[in-house]
Amino acid sequence: MTDPSARRTLFDGIADEFLRDYPRGARLVAVASPDGARSAAAAASLREALAGRGVDARVTTAPGEGAEQLRTEVVAPFRAAGADAVLIVPGSANLLAERARGLWHYSVWVIEGDEVPHTAATALVDVTDPNAPARRLADYCAVPPSFLT
Repeated sequence: MTDPSARRTLFDGIADEFLRDYPRGARLVAVASPDGARSAAAAASLREALAGRGVDARVTTAPGEGAEQLRTEVVAPFRAAGADAVLIVPGSANLLAERARGLWHYSVWVIEGDEVPHTAATALVDVTDPNAPARRLADYCAVPPSFLT
């Protein structure tokens, strides 16, 4: 039997970790997954956890697949506004692609079952049971050399 409060507890922990390292300013978080619905649900849970700590947290959709489009349409305007807020962007693995990963202060990779972890993510969340997600720690030394991120 699952406990829905386990989801809240996990994302509260991620929010606390993020705020410890990035307590103020215009902060950006990517929540990526091979599945769009998973990344959107995780982004909403993280937004709720941050809002519960008095943080102005917003979720926006990535405008496309390219890093340059993401930079000009989402990141630059958010940073230019200078708000003391967190912008959470859910989406695909493209959010953590080599040219895009430097845009984020923090990133979450949402996996299910035996999916391969993304080596560029700050946090790995396993949502095999969506009501009782678990933080996963990956042994990146065990990632096959052919697995490029």
